[in-house]
Amino acid sequence: MARDELVFLPLGGAGEIGMNLNLYGFGPARARKWIMIDCGVTFGDLSTPGVDLICADHSYILDRREDLLGLVLTHGHEDHIGAVALLAPDLGCPVFATPFTAALVRRKLEEAGARLDLRALDPSARFTLGPFDLEFVTLTHSIPEPNGVIIRTDLGTVLHTGDWKIDPEPSLGPTTDDAVLRRLGDEGLLAMVCDSTNVFSEGESGSESRVRESLTKLIAAQPGRVAVTTFASNVGRVVSICEAAAAADRSVCLLGRSMLRIVDAARETGILPRGLKFVEPQDAGHLPREHVLYLCTGSQGEPRAALARIARDDHPDIALGEGDTVIFSSKIIPGNEREIYTLHNDLVNLGVKVVTEKDAFIHVSGHPCRDELKQMYAWARPRIAVPVHGEARHLEEHADFALALGVEEAIAPRNGDLIRLAPGAPEIIDEVPVGRLYLDGRMLMPDGAAPLRERRKLAFAGCVAVAVTLDDDGFLAAPPAVSVIGAPAADADGEPLAPLIEEAVDDALGKLGRKQRRDDEAVTIAAQRAARNVMSAAWGKRPMVSILINRL
Repeated sequence: MARDELVFLPLGGAGEIGMNLNLYGFGPARARKWIMIDCGVTFGDLSTPGVDLICADHSYILDRREDLLGLVLTHGHEDHIGAVALLAPDLGCPVFATPFTAALVRRKLEEAGARLDLRALDPSARFTLGPFDLEFVTLTHSIPEPNGVIIRTDLGTVLHTGDWKIDPEPSLGPTTDDAVLRRLGDEGLLAMVCDSTNVFSEGESGSESRVRESLTKLIAAQPGRVAVTTFASNVGRVVSICEAAAAADRSVCLLGRSMLRIVDAARETGILPRGLKFVEPQDAGHLPREHVLYLCTGSQGEPRAALARIARDDHPDIALGEGDTVIFSSKIIPGNEREIYTLHNDLVNLGVKVVTEKDAFIHVSGHPCRDELKQMYAWARPRIAVPVHGEARHLEEHADFALALGVEEAIAPRNGDLIRLAPGAPEIIDEVPVGRLYLDGRMLMPDGAAPLRERRKLAFAGCVAVAVTLDDDGFLAAPPAVSVIGAPAADADGEPLAPLIEEAVDDALGKLGRKQRRDDEAVTIAAQRAARNVMSAAWGKRPMVSILINRL
């Protein structure tokens, strides 16, 4: 008889930061029941033109959706919930989240026109899904209601931390429930699947309360208008900024869609302190400069965010200039440096003073540094450490660190590694297919899809379009029509390239045999080769070539 096994399978977030999607399976290999924890996105960049969101390919669990018992969400950050509205409706399982996270997901479902069985649970809820006995444990992070998930099975207990830090004085919400974590250690914890983001950082990440104190002093010292940008999801920071503004006798104006959405969800779920009031953008502009504070989206230089529009001086209601200050209460996410520095320069060119975390103590991370990791391992005392939420270098360093702290065994997975946690020693027993799905407009496309591949090539080398009209015998009835897009129209000497391409295509088609002239594929290949060779010789690059054939 096949034996039961407890397995862990990351499809996203192991070997990368973002796009978290984790699976736990229980049962014999051919009859496992599954739960999913988190379903997030990462964001497009210059290598994915036209793509804003990227999520893990969920094909593996989609093929086993009849055995998927539920999706459990640890917290409301985009890299943990951003793909729920995209992927979960096809899975057909219930989705479990605490009230604030559920409120954010509900808004995403409404925007996407999607429906699913979304169940809001108390932050200390304990519930059962098949062979899994699940319990939320309260942690601290940079968003309300962050939870670890305790997964109890007949083969042992796993703590899936999600994102966390240890903040003894959070500006909003409770502190880490270390009593539950200690109890897990006392009972005997099989494994901890744990955040690795800051494993290279010594010490502690710092407290939000200290940030609030620093912001209060900084904002009070500014003479003109003040704008503060931060991650909208950090409601604790938002509240701290509002309190600092009140202490400086400034009214707060919220700017940016995500800021409004997050604050609305916090108010709906009772997280936002009573008494916080905001002024509308059209009214804020009439307030004395020293009595207004704008709380903006756009800390990462997003071109469509509120702060970028202000920096370009094209916001319909807000203008900043000499004597005003913009405070970046955030860090630079790697990869966003160019956009953020451009934003800084645009603001400085307006005469605005820019203050960043390099200039003042106005930001702390939401992830654990080494001292916090050490404390978590001391509380939970797992037998097995499974680092996730990090690049390869983070995971390997975390595994070594855990072993140095006395953990018996550590295994650093990559996406697709199927790890048996019990019975026996932890082991990678299989490697399942993984990949990425790209949200292109309203369509999800797999990596390697023709439109994405062609768009990358267009971004690199442009396009040459050639239209040919052929008579009944397959000869050119008129000279080819050439259009060059995103590539030089002339060579280094100023010679137009379109006539050269026309001549090359004419010559190439003239060399085709009668049968080939009647074959659209043969005509296309010959014309493409001719056009590409001309561009390569003149430019040194080989653009994408599109051939349009019209037969009389």
